[in-house]
Amino acid sequence: MKSIARALGAVFMLAGLALPAAAQDRLVIAGRDAGFAPALAKMVELYQAKNPNLKIERLELGGGPLYERLAVGAREKTAATDVAMLDDIWAPEFMARGWLTDLGTVGGLPGEFVKSAMDVSRHDGKLYAAPFVGNIAMFAYRKDLLAKHGFERPKTWSDVVKAAQVIQDKEQGVSGLVFRGIKGNPIVTSFLPVLWAHGGDVVSADGKAVLDTPAAEKALTQFLSFKALAPKGVETYNATELRDAIQQGRAAIAVEMWSSWAGTLDGSASKVANQVEVVATPGEVKGPAPMLGAWLLAIPSDSPNKARAADFIRFVTSPENQKLIALETGNPPTLTALFNDKDLVAKYRWYPAQLEALNVAQARPRISQWARVETILGDYLQLALIGQMQPKQALTEANAQIARALSR
Repeated sequence: MKSIARALGAVFMLAGLALPAAAQDRLVIAGRDAGFAPALAKMVELYQAKNPNLKIERLELGGGPLYERLAVGAREKTAATDVAMLDDIWAPEFMARGWLTDLGTVGGLPGEFVKSAMDVSRHDGKLYAAPFVGNIAMFAYRKDLLAKHGFERPKTWSDVVKAAQVIQDKEQGVSGLVFRGIKGNPIVTSFLPVLWAHGGDVVSADGKAVLDTPAAEKALTQFLSFKALAPKGVETYNATELRDAIQQGRAAIAVEMWSSWAGTLDGSASKVANQVEVVATPGEVKGPAPMLGAWLLAIPSDSPNKARAADFIRFVTSPENQKLIALETGNPPTLTALFNDKDLVAKYRWYPAQLEALNVAQARPRISQWARVETILGDYLQLALIGQMQPKQALTEANAQIARALSR
């Protein structure tokens, strides 16, 4: 115990921290629920075993409640959280407002992480978060059906439409493609890789609304053409419906595929085991632009246990624990080398392709108002999808509302 105490003391001094002794024996971790919870639960279990005298409190919260806890705690300086799990889209607000600790002041972060995930963890040249979950929106297609009808892997969204149309015409009971059409985050997530591939965007680098462009109109027109190739009622489809359609052989192409969904494609309940290829999304005018959906770990700036929190984050993001998390929970890693690890590739055959996607990933606009912007865009995308607005009108009105949201 004395050697451990001396080692911890050295860490505190190197980090420039002078924490009360009681604070060193406590750690509050606020993380996501659902599919993310088992990963943090496992890490807490292992870290607790290494630190039996440490009191650890782990909170499992939905996305909205987690954001509220962290944002309110930061504004009011409650010092109630030591390790915070962040959606990468929350990070710009938390970093810009000084709500997070510069990890360089608490020992840094070793390891070679995927660049796209590291990019969203930085602000003004400083590292404020550690990439934790390497999520990326990918693309899936039935390689047997495409080969049967003379198609290779689609390189563009135009290729997708051509293949989907032929397969739908010639394969009874099989829709050409499937996507999430329900309003809000799902339809936005389906649309963004198409928009970016056409050279469009929602918000410019200097923070202006830029949806009312010819590129965006072409992208939305193409996206709306997907509906005729999709199952009836696709405007109500979310993750469950999309997964079922591709897994049960009712659709040949999935416009969107996440690693957590892909894990069931080869399972006993799947009718298309080993026939679905999972790859980076296609391009169009520009190259592929799959949407990054990373989750990060950070230390709130008012945490009274920064040194301990930093040690926990380094523990969680170590190669052995990133691999363990992936093997046991399915959450993808963020360390580059692990996407070609033989044990992981044996279980998740698409990991090399996922690294390919992460290397060309595009992050959502780095603005603090993204939640409001996404809601606006999702509403207008669905109005266009159900035929209540033409593409140009939907984009023009969405752009005007987004511009107002950005000005507040």
